Amino acid sequence: MDTERAWAAGEQPPEHCDLAVVGAGIVGLAVARELLRRRPGASLCVFERESAVAMHQTGRSSGTVHAGIYYEPGSLKARLCVEGARELRTYCLERAIALEESGKLIVATDPSELPRLRELELQGNANGVEGLRMLGPDDAREIEPHVRALAALHSPRTAVVDFSAVARSLASEVLTAGATVATSCRVSGVTVARGALRVQHARGQTIAAHAIFCAGAWADRLARAAGAAGDPRIVPFRGAYLRLRPRSRELVRSLIYPVPDPSLPFLGAHFTRTVAGEVLIGPTALLAGARDAYSPSNVRARDALETLTWPGTWRMAARHSRAALAELHRALVPRAVVSAAARLVPELNASDVEPAFAGVRAQAVSRRGELLSDFAFSRTERALHVRNAPSPAATAALAIARYVADAAERELDLA
Repeated sequence: MDTERAWAAGEQPPEHCDLAVVGAGIVGLAVARELLRRRPGASLCVFERESAVAMHQTGRSSGTVHAGIYYEPGSLKARLCVEGARELRTYCLERAIALEESGKLIVATDPSELPRLRELELQGNANGVEGLRMLGPDDAREIEPHVRALAALHSPRTAVVDFSAVARSLASEVLTAGATVATSCRVSGVTVARGALRVQHARGQTIAAHAIFCAGAWADRLARAAGAAGDPRIVPFRGAYLRLRPRSRELVRSLIYPVPDPSLPFLGAHFTRTVAGEVLIGPTALLAGARDAYSPSNVRARDALETLTWPGTWRMAARHSRAALAELHRALVPRAVVSAAARLVPELNASDVEPAFAGVRAQAVSRRGELLSDFAFSRTERALHVRNAPSPAATAALAIARYVADAAERELDLA
């Protein structure tokens, strides 16, 4: 089957199906694949609002395959990231998808960061991350000659991959298994009717016995439509990347990260050498005016209104006012991003960089103003909802899919 042609054309969704999966990012496609592996005879349709798969968070990231260092031991992120990274390596090896274990340095440049760096080492070890070791300045420069470090935590198993390529491979498996991938088919609502779900979409409606919603930036909106609680709300953050010009790429061999602020889910300005050989710097983290605000001028009235009328937005802003002002400065002044990154690689200057691309992080924020730090799920009648799945969801996608399929079998009583 010519899968590229099928996605471009957008298959017609069926009138009825056993299982509906909403969202053709890497998580939604991994869930669809897992459900079909367990129920090969089931009829399944994946609904995607865009004209192709992996158009949002999946395809607009640095491609980092996280090792599992940053996440609270015992959390879903910790467990599913480590499991998912292991499964992703195997998946890519079996399907000849390029995945490079280039490794990562988390770099302390100030004495105040050293205790947090040691905490990250302990946390990573508790999560089962392989090969972590603390380095002094000289050993850090052996790995990254241009880095400046008081100390650095080395994660040799951190990797990079093209997550869009992984998503396309998953979509091919879903299509080969006989399912439908309906692109250009935005789901606008869902209602329960006569022991089934009526999924309203751009081409009419489909009656599904059960549904799994993996809708990313639109997760809360569709969950509410299905009867779920309104808390948490997705608050979109636009993250812009710079890239090193080709002449300056030798400044970075692998991945270089700062020691992050533990109160925030963002990791600060960092360097990522991609599988294509580019070196990205970023991203910023600025409150966005639309859930697909890849251009700063892209503002959608409904999206902006929902963000600004959510009490959690203002409580979050008050709680993190200093960080918010710093991110605003970096978003408006690219030189500020360069300056932040130059703390790690002092030879970097503004002439070394050029604009790259932007992504939007679909971050769930509670009514109390808390940025949800873990993956979050909810249930409505005949449906499960992935409510918070920002990074490292792409890394963890295959493990998330298994977690969701287990929950579906347990909670939805799939026949």
